[in-house]
Amino acid sequence: MDHSKIYKMAFARVYPLYLQKVERKNRTKAELDEIIFWLTGYNEQTLQKQIETNANFETFFTEAPHLNPNVSKIKGVICGYRVEEIEDTLVQKVRYLDKLVDELAKGKAMDKILRK
Repeated sequence: MDHSKIYKMAFARVYPLYLQKVERKNRTKAELDEIIFWLTGYNEQTLQKQIETNANFETFFTEAPHLNPNVSKIKGVICGYRVEEIEDTLVQKVRYLDKLVDELAKGKAMDKILRK
């Protein structure tokens, strides 16, 4: 499967879509940012820099301070694929983020989303 579109997709274009999705379900930007911080190690300033520089997903995850060690606890199906079985590591990271955003939009408790 060709994943090159995902590699080059601008995170800054997808972030507002994530935000719309969670806000439609009465969740907040702060909660969305919290799951992004948890997954990637970014903070408010470094996340904003990624958005302002229009970083693509490849750059976004390459420059991430650290991937959360509990990322292996993220399981389930997203876009028809089991996230834990995706072989391409970048695509898997993007799908981890998609899965967390979906869980937030579905009303799951933050402690469960953050695998506490």
